[in-house]
Amino acid sequence: MFKYFPTNYVWNLSVNLAIEMGARIGEIETMCAPLQEAAKAPDAAGTQAFRQTWVKMADQLCELAAEDEARGRLFSAGEKYRRAAAYLITAERLQAHDAPGRLDLYRRELALFHKGAGLMRDRVQRVEIPYGGSHLSALYFPAEGLQPGERAPVLVQLNGLDSTKEMKYLVGLSWWLSKRGVSSLMVDQPGTGEALRLQGLTARYDAEHWASRVVDWLEQHPQVDPQRIGCEGVSLGGYYCPRAVAMEPRFACGVAWGANHDWRDVQKRRLEKEGDFPVPHYWAHVCWVWGAKDVEDFMRIAEDVHLDGVIEKIKVPFLVTHGERDSQIPLKWAHRTYEQLVNSPKRELKIFTDREGGVQHASFDNSINAGHYIADWVAATLGARTA
Repeated sequence: MFKYFPTNYVWNLSVNLAIEMGARIGEIETMCAPLQEAAKAPDAAGTQAFRQTWVKMADQLCELAAEDEARGRLFSAGEKYRRAAAYLITAERLQAHDAPGRLDLYRRELALFHKGAGLMRDRVQRVEIPYGGSHLSALYFPAEGLQPGERAPVLVQLNGLDSTKEMKYLVGLSWWLSKRGVSSLMVDQPGTGEALRLQGLTARYDAEHWASRVVDWLEQHPQVDPQRIGCEGVSLGGYYCPRAVAMEPRFACGVAWGANHDWRDVQKRRLEKEGDFPVPHYWAHVCWVWGAKDVEDFMRIAEDVHLDGVIEKIKVPFLVTHGERDSQIPLKWAHRTYEQLVNSPKRELKIFTDREGGVQHASFDNSINAGHYIADWVAATLGARTA
């Protein structure tokens, strides 16, 4: 794990995630060098300082991108806009949910992401999936080389507590899958991304409620093989994904990128100051995500967020991965999930060690080797290619 700030795990996590999304080390240095003292400050003051330097760099990149556009250098402009979006994602993620200007920051990052993708002629597409009287926003990325009328397997990718579909896309799993003939659908499920920020859709423990609507939509997609729809979830998605695969039999396989077997227990330990927090303002953040009026209400909600009695219902191939030195979610929960996969015809537990990297939570310290391992497993399981 790259530890720019010796005393601030949350900020180090954010810097590592930014690097995984394509940040450049020189820009990291420019943004973070002024923040050494702020990293020791309380959340409110510290996160405001963090926001200022990261937004300033995003502004600078946008100015440079506009100059590229004026000269007709659209690929260069697109790359800078997209990197600016990654820096805004990083800054927005650290703010309190009710911080002034946070929603504007979020809207701007969405716009820059798609502007960059358009200028770069990226194949990623924003789509909307009907959900009750509203919709779920997602990013669809087709398998490489799809021919007209051809249907490919697809992996539904789910966020964790504080990630978004754009973050998931920029980290790269969809690109690695595409090379292997697998499409991707990165979803802002309730409690994350657009669903939470723009539509007020809060998280719910019964992930199948919304996951089944995602499968409905994919079954009608002309490029998707409805018999080969897999599901992957990162971090808290390591709870959502197994739950969805257990309760929605149309999923053909599942992957937990960071097992999250008993999130209720993790919350109890965090109340007792055990384990690292993923974001500042943690208790206010989880109340916002889950629609709780206070911490007591949230803890009641969290009582349902576990997989005991659920995992046994999975009857398709399932891969459980975990970082050996995950300081947020204890490794024991990966073993628990694997042990309870008694009805899966193909279960696997992969612990990422120092040798291959990806030892931290959800492999944020080094996602590429872990991501390729997952992509190979998914491609082999769904009948795509690994070479």
